[in-house]
Amino acid sequence: MVAETSLTVDDLIAPLFVSETLTQPREITSLPGVMQHSQDSLRVEVDRLASLGVPAVILFGLPETKDAVGSEASNPSGVVQVALQNLRSDLGDDMVLMADLCVDEYTSHGHCGIVTPDGRVDNDATLEVYAEIALAQAEAGADICAPSGMMDGQVLAIRDALDSEDHTDVAIMAYAAKYASSFYGPFRDAVDVTIADGGNRKAYQQDYRNAREAIEEITFDLSEGADMVMVKPALAYLDIVAAARAITNVPVAAYHVSGEYAMVKAAAANGWIDGDAAMFEILTSIKRAGADMILTYFADEVAGALARQ
Repeated sequence: MVAETSLTVDDLIAPLFVSETLTQPREITSLPGVMQHSQDSLRVEVDRLASLGVPAVILFGLPETKDAVGSEASNPSGVVQVALQNLRSDLGDDMVLMADLCVDEYTSHGHCGIVTPDGRVDNDATLEVYAEIALAQAEAGADICAPSGMMDGQVLAIRDALDSEDHTDVAIMAYAAKYASSFYGPFRDAVDVTIADGGNRKAYQQDYRNAREAIEEITFDLSEGADMVMVKPALAYLDIVAAARAITNVPVAAYHVSGEYAMVKAAAANGWIDGDAAMFEILTSIKRAGADMILTYFADEVAGALARQ
């Protein structure tokens, strides 16, 4: 009766991985219980999530081929675009379909943008690519594009591209405060991404020691027309989630990332913690900090547990 914060199925967004080469789902070793899906198994999984009341999914693609500019990300027949078309056909408007908008899964070098000969990511050239991807996703049926590359000006470039082709109703959920975090390792296993030459993304993702910088990034994305903003990771950045909530009335999302999920699974498997209790405590803390939506690999487990209550 006096609980201040309640976690419900409506708070959940399920991240899902779809492969262009698989014919059967394959479990990701470092993400127990999470699959790389085939197109067919993805359709089954999303239908199951819909039956549990999960309101939204976000798709990440594993293409058959990669190149220096991530051209498969904007291919109308690319893996995510095909998945969007299938799911829209299956579910109509019963599921909100989000698509991660980036090229790291599609590039041979693993960076989130176009890389110059001297090894730098070319911000402005990358914006042109992002605009093309946004149009491909919108045409395929995406309700929400989620640019995750942390390029300066990405929201405005995508909004202009969408509006120019009358996709004014397609929303943008900006990864507005995305940190260069150590908690992404299992995700990179999931999407088969290795950054070339032992590189990293510290040139365009945020320094984990900085909080005020995050507010500047969030404010910048809002000024360019972001419909929602996201903080990533979530658990180690609850102060940033709370700060984002304090400065805006648009929906705030938080991504409970792969490493945060995997730690709970590993500790629970060793009998060190009660995994289900930790799952609910962590996700409730993220909502308590101010998140309206939580992207989490626990989405199906939480939805199932809530349905049984």
